[in-house]
This record gives sequence, C-alpha cells and structure tokens, in this order.
Amino acid sequence: MNVIDTLSDELKRLLAGNLLYQEYYDQWQYLLESYMGGSEYRDAGHLTRYQLETDSEYRARLKSTPLENHCSSVIQVYNSFLFREEPKRDFTVNGETFELEQFLRDADMDGRSLNQFMKEVSTWSSVFGMAWIIVTKPNVGAVTLAEEQAQGVRPYISYLTPLVVLDWQYERLPNGRVQIVYIRYMEDATGDLVTLKEWTPETIKTTVVDRKKDKIQEEIIEVNGLGRVPAVCVYNGRSVIRGFGISDIADIANQQKFIFNATSEVEQSIRMDSHPSLVKTPETQAGIGAGSIIHMPENLDPGLKPYLLEFGSASVDSIYQAIQHAIESIDKMANTGAVRATESRTMSGVAMETEFQLLNARLSEKADNLELAEEQMWDLWFQYQGQSWLGEIEYPGSFNIKDTASEINQLSTAKNTATDPRVLARIDHHILEWMGEDADLVLSETQAPEEELLHPSLEGLSLAEQQTHIQEMVMEGITNQEILRLHPELTVEDIVSAMAVAARTN
Repeated sequence: MNVIDTLSDELKRLLAGNLLYQEYYDQWQYLLESYMGGSEYRDAGHLTRYQLETDSEYRARLKSTPLENHCSSVIQVYNSFLFREEPKRDFTVNGETFELEQFLRDADMDGRSLNQFMKEVSTWSSVFGMAWIIVTKPNVGAVTLAEEQAQGVRPYISYLTPLVVLDWQYERLPNGRVQIVYIRYMEDATGDLVTLKEWTPETIKTTVVDRKKDKIQEEIIEVNGLGRVPAVCVYNGRSVIRGFGISDIADIANQQKFIFNATSEVEQSIRMDSHPSLVKTPETQAGIGAGSIIHMPENLDPGLKPYLLEFGSASVDSIYQAIQHAIESIDKMANTGAVRATESRTMSGVAMETEFQLLNARLSEKADNLELAEEQMWDLWFQYQGQSWLGEIEYPGSFNIKDTASEINQLSTAKNTATDPRVLARIDHHILEWMGEDADLVLSETQAPEEELLHPSLEGLSLAEQQTHIQEMVMEGITNQEILRLHPELTVEDIVSAMAVAARTN
C-alpha cells in the first residue's frame, strides 16, 4: 500500500463540502438531532442554559428534562400510511431473473429487502428534505454476464444522507435533460481514516485519508464502465435549489425545542415552589427538612435573621397551556391532528375530514417522489445488466384515511331511519366491508337477490291475480319456501290451491 504525501490544503479541499453544503450543514445536523432524540439531542445543548448556572447544575437539569419527540412521531405516522400497502412492480417486459429476485430480497447487500430499504430512504428524506441513492456493481474483472453470475456479482444500492454528500454537480444535456455529472461523498469513516468516493461519467476515484497523519493513505482510480454517475436524489419535496429538498420537520423541530425547554421550566417551578431558598448568614446553623432547628448567634443583628425566599414563578398551568398550544401547532403543520394522540376526540366531523384530505394530499406527493426516484434507480440497475428499463412502478396514489368510528355511527343512524330494503342492503354491505368480510359473498349467502326483495305485496289483489302470480313464480323455479319468504302474506294452502287451479286449466 503506497502512502502519498500531500498538502494540508488539499486534504481540506477533499474533506470539505461545497458552499451549499457548508451553509446547510448546521441545519441538517439540527434536524438529525431533533429526529434522533435521546442523548444526541441532550448533548447538543438545545436546552437553554441559565445565567450563572454551573456545569453540574446544567447536566442535572438535562437529565431530569424529558423529551417529547414529535419529529420522530410525525415521520412514523407518514411512513405507516405510505407503506401500509407494498408498491406494485411489473418486470414482465424485462423478465424476472435470478439476480432480480436476489435484489428484491437483499437490495443493499446487507439483508434489507427493497421495500424496507425504500422505507428507510423515505424516513431520511423526510428528515433532511432529500436523500441520495447510489447504484453500484462490484468490478471483479469479469468479461461476460455469465462470469459475473458465477461469482455472485450483481448491482446493489446504498443510501446517503446529505451530511456525507460533500459535493455534486448537475449539467443540462443537449436534449434538455438535466443529469448529475459529479458527486463526492464520504463512503466510510473509521477513527482517523476517511474513505472518499468521487464519481464522474468517466472515472471512479476512491481516496483513503488519514486525518491524524495529514496524508492520503491510498488512492485508486477505476474506469466507470457505466458511463454515468449512478446517483439518484430522492426528494421529499422539491425546493428552488437543485439537489435540495424541503424537510417535513424543519419547523416542527423548533416547536419541539420550545416544548423541551418549557418542560424543564415546569420541573424547575415545581422544585422551587416546593423548596424555597433559605437566606441566612454564614454563622447561622440551619437543619434540613420539616421541623428543623435554626441556631442563630446571640449577638446577631435582628435585620439579619434568616428568612425564606419565595419563588414568584409563572403558573405551571400556564406553561402546560403553552406546551399544548405548541403541540396543536405541530399537528396543524404536519396535518396529523386527526390521527395523532387524542386530538381526534376534540375535532368536529368537518374539521377531521378536511384534515384527512390535507394529509392524503401530502402523502400522495411523497409517494409520487418515491415512485419517481425508484424509476430512476431501476433505469441504472438494468443498465448495469445491459438492458433498458421497460417495467412499471406504482406506489399508492390515494390513502383511504377515514374516521371509522364516525362512519359506523352514521351508518347506524341511517339504518335506524331507513325503510327501503335496497337502502338497508346497501348499509349492510358497508358494515361488512368495515368488518373485513367479503360483503358480496356474505350477503349472497344470507339474503335473497336484490330483485327478489322488490316483489310487491299481493294484498288487495283479486284471488285470480294472486294465483296467477304464484303460478308464474313456480314456473320460474322458485321453491315454496322462497315464495313464502318473498310473500309473508301467503300460506302453503294458497300455493297448493293456485297450483290445483293451474292443473285443472291445463
């Protein structure tokens, strides 16, 4: 392994990102900490420090302040709807090969299926506004596809967060299409060693940097046989800057930070109200706890006698009201007021339906962006296999978000007021669908066909007209039991009498 000396400024250039990366890095780091929560969030110092507060006091306050992670909660709600149904993929034209089946089961050579991989990509694109997918294929020196298959070589994918993508460039081709022509990212970071990867349409450059020794430890340049930069930017929502997206939690993170600090104020207010400070001179000896004794010097000035310093803090209830308002603001920004926590209990039916529609529109946009990114990914994957991508990908376009309890109450009210058999049958059909049953099958087994329900009553008709109708039903193959069910006003004797008349006539 050759060790190549280099200048420090060259190392800084390799490890530093472009101007946009440097500008947005702190914001991305803040979004990551807000999503991760836990020790990462506490160690980042998002809890405002009091003046004159010591390090030990600040650490104690950090440990005693819980975090309500709304950023993670909102993203989990989105993903639960997005991936409730698996995307539909059609490979009929390209053909389902062994390599394709392996890829669907293990997309990243790390055991994750393609659906699981895309769910993680959706998560990180929601956090940062975008994520990157790299499609690559190991170069083992094989000449033919058969040799690659014999060695188990196939394309695989990996995702990158914006924190590790240092530089990228797009270029508009003569046909008007915009295509990425350069990307540089940190592939691995282990201790002082950092592995950088640079892609261009012509070359693939791998550089191992030893930051401690200020040297490039290894540099490998390969030919890019694909002729393209195999990178796909997965947008959560497109911004005005190419390669940048709109995060789902950019504003939610600020509200979460406010709630974190307000929760600390609640704890501090309770402590200070319960344990007021005792003001005394150094010579005065005071015990701790209820009924404690205070020993004062005999010659102590009366103006220096000990006293309790009451804490005139804000009401805890007012702080909780501010926290609740912040949570409501989060639900409005995320359109999750009808599905998160207990908010659905306090919303009207119209407000809830509107919230569902807004959430459905947001989820549909996210699904369209994932679908587009996967199409671009498949185009690169099949190009590695020497084919053109001719298949189809379809993510769910509509998310049937309903308030089931409200809908069942409406059906119950409608059933109590309806009298038409056709309306009652339709209500039963909806109820069976809500129960997860095959409504058509159940109704066909328990009810007569809908046209049979329409038989008018024979009351008021003459005896001859009643007998004629009975004879027609018998000729249609309707049994005596079915005739009695359709016409409760008839008896078995009526049917026998009508058939006897028909026999005498014939």
